[in-house]
Amino acid sequence: MSDKAYLLLEDGFLMEGKIIGKKGTSGGEICFNTGMTGYQEIYTDPSYYGQIIVNTTAHIGNYGTVNEEQESGHPQIRGIVVNEFSSEFSRKTSKESLQAYLEKNNIVGITDLDTRKLVRHIRSKGAMNAIISSEFSEEQLSAELKKIPSMNGLELASLVSTPKKYFVGDPHSTIRVAALDFGIKQNILKCLAARGCYIQVFPAKTSLKEMEEWSPDGYFLSNGPGDPSAMDYAIKTVSAILETDKPLFGICLGHQLLALASGLSTYKMHHGHRGLNHPVKNLISGLGEMTSQNHGFGVSEKDVQENAEVEVTHIHLNDNTIMGIRLKSKKAFSVQYHPEASPGPHDSRYLFDQFVEMIKTDKKELV
Repeated sequence: MSDKAYLLLEDGFLMEGKIIGKKGTSGGEICFNTGMTGYQEIYTDPSYYGQIIVNTTAHIGNYGTVNEEQESGHPQIRGIVVNEFSSEFSRKTSKESLQAYLEKNNIVGITDLDTRKLVRHIRSKGAMNAIISSEFSEEQLSAELKKIPSMNGLELASLVSTPKKYFVGDPHSTIRVAALDFGIKQNILKCLAARGCYIQVFPAKTSLKEMEEWSPDGYFLSNGPGDPSAMDYAIKTVSAILETDKPLFGICLGHQLLALASGLSTYKMHHGHRGLNHPVKNLISGLGEMTSQNHGFGVSEKDVQENAEVEVTHIHLNDNTIMGIRLKSKKAFSVQYHPEASPGPHDSRYLFDQFVEMIKTDKKELV
């Protein structure tokens, strides 16, 4: 097998490069991330499950990998596309090269191609399926590509969720948070625990009844992959949580599920938002935030305008898409972006404080 590899998009766009990671074939929805750093956090983010990531940063692999930068137990992506790949690394704390890491985790990648040209194509034509291969010919690739399912209507959260519940944080804490794991990032749990929360993380399909047996003070809805509208089980659970009137906070997929449970609809975005440099305006405070984002679905602006119960709290300053909502008659709010920002800026960490304060206030009112 040679080092030559092909990248084929479903619209027929073809590029030739060199194989990296594991030699072989892999396919999924192709999307790009504009982050200048944090490739290991990106690859291990469960929200990227089933996707091929194009890194817009020219050099990837130059600082190796470390266990502390995992957002889950292993890479969740189907493949990577990079301009220039480095098998050597300079960071002294790294224990392993990115090449060795990709091989160990069976991740297929391609390098030595024009990622700027590729990103412009995706930005113009929209997110679509693609395939990377070092073993099939150009003619064979088309047949293999057709076997990959569309992300539209695909339920993936239950595939990346924890198989069994577990605890994070101080068991003596007076603040108990039940977190539904749809593909939760580890830094979200660290941010909650750092603010004194004792968290029990539940599998995606856990019922409200089971979570209520633990008597949580608040609920958290995590990020995750796939189409939120295909998650009937989760929408039903979120609706039931809202009936308890306990504090509720959602991030990314959790934001979309709160919207769906509130009667709003979601839609597949043209090419999504993925990077560490997305400008968001907080409409309550009037302040701007630089945010980390990773999503391919959005909440309907039209539906929000027609729903008197929902208030928009944050908007994206590039395209005015909805970045945050709150329910006027419930203790529930959510954001489309990642306040735990791993990788990314820390402008939005205050949202975790806001959630904790909401729980503390609610507990005082119940006394």
